[in-house]
Amino acid sequence: MATVLVVDDSEFMRRVLKNVLEAGEHTVREARNAKEALDIFKRFGADVVTMDIVMPETDGIETVKRLREIDPKVKIIMISALGHQKTVMRALEAGAMDFIMKPFTSDDVLESVNAVLQMER
Repeated sequence: MATVLVVDDSEFMRRVLKNVLEAGEHTVREARNAKEALDIFKRFGADVVTMDIVMPETDGIETVKRLREIDPKVKIIMISALGHQKTVMRALEAGAMDFIMKPFTSDDVLESVNAVLQMER
């Protein structure tokens, strides 16, 4: 069981991910934007962070960079409908360890979380 910080400006998407992750016996914390994500991560940490790319104010890729400044070993999975190769590469170069395309299945999410938990940073 891991603690997962779900970062997405969509309440619906946070709820979907929370349900999937809790069914996989993970603990979930939620953030609506980059500021909340950084505050929650500084206070509580997380084993894994799922990050939307398109968010108001600060996008997910910039937020990945900021999280990695706080903890270079943070394990981040990008989740986005923007699957352009350039976007995926930018996310991975920023420090994400995996990329899940929307729409996704419960298995996609749980397999990705379990895989990054096994990876070394």
